[in-house]
Amino acid sequence: MSKRIHAIVCILTLSGVFLFADKDSKSNFTPKDGYVPDAKTAIRIAVAIWEPIYGEKLIAAETPYDARLNTNGVWIVTGSLPENSLGGSAIAEIAKDDGRTLKVSHGK
Repeated sequence: MSKRIHAIVCILTLSGVFLFADKDSKSNFTPKDGYVPDAKTAIRIAVAIWEPIYGEKLIAAETPYDARLNTNGVWIVTGSLPENSLGGSAIAEIAKDDGRTLKVSHGK
């Protein structure tokens, strides 16, 4: 079989697998406690989001970080203001169930 025919057969086979796959099958694992189960995970996600936006130096200066789960299943993660400083701290809202970032800002 030529390489071209072999490649076409492979492509058609893979296309058929994806085309006829059961769309209702459980192909995605969903953790019992959500993708963001605790404050430590929420903080790690928030810092990973904040650093490219606001800079590593600014975000590192806002430790310790705080994460609280609200009644809607959203982690509210905030940085701390350094003592005697003006300005605000980083804020992120992250969905516990699926890890979506709902809000990112740097408040005052």
